[in-house]
Formats: sequence, structure tokens, C-alpha cells
Amino acid sequence: MNQGPWAGRLAVRLDATPPQAFSASFELKGTAQAGELTLFTPLGGTAAVLRWAPGAASLRSGTQTLEFESLEALSIHATGTALPVAALFDWLAGRASRAGGWEADLSALGEGRLTAQRLEPAPPAQLRVLLDR
Repeated sequence: MNQGPWAGRLAVRLDATPPQAFSASFELKGTAQAGELTLFTPLGGTAAVLRWAPGAASLRSGTQTLEFESLEALSIHATGTALPVAALFDWLAGRASRAGGWEADLSALGEGRLTAQRLEPAPPAQLRVLLDR
């Protein structure tokens, strides 16, 4: 697979009570250590920009910017759960790695699809990515 930037659609589902779901078009660039994830509205406008670097992370939505102490705290705020953003870079590059209980299925990566699931810690979660061709 290529080394990024990556773009496509992502969807997150939490099997919580009540269940939660989130989906958006995205563009991911940078590295696990310092990067940017832009989420787009259904009409193509920018919904939010998540940025991170060592020791800092931020979420910009419209004119508001929120600061966080870590990428994990930022992803919890943005999606309701700690997403494996660092591992996502490995997965998209075709390298299987585990992160925080997440395990990825890279068998369809050649067709631009990957899925990952987390059983522990609760609640169970699923991440699906469909890359633009």
C-alpha cells in the first residue's frame, strides 16, 4: 500500500448502551507521532480537523479550537472512544499491529478496505475504513 496521505470514508460503531455510531469522509496525513485527520460533512465541507504532535493535540471545528493533552483524549472527545490512530498508520501501510485491544483485518486492504475491532476494554467497538481509489 502507499504511504499516505490517505482519504476515503470511515465509520466507528460502539456497542454501548445506547449504541453509538459515527461516520465521515476523511483525509489522514502525517505520522502516528505528528499528523492531521480532517473529517468532512456529507456535502464536502470541513466538519473538524484533528491535529497532534508530541505532548499536544487539538480539535478545530468551525471557529472553535479545543486543546487536549493527548491524541487519545482528543479521539475520545471526537468519537466517543479511544481510536487506534497510531496503529491506523501501520494498518493503512499494510503492517498488522495491535493497539489498545484493537485488532485489524487487513485481508481486503488491496481493495481499499480495512476493518478493526476492539472487544476489550468495553464497550466493544468496530472501525471500518473505505479508501478512495
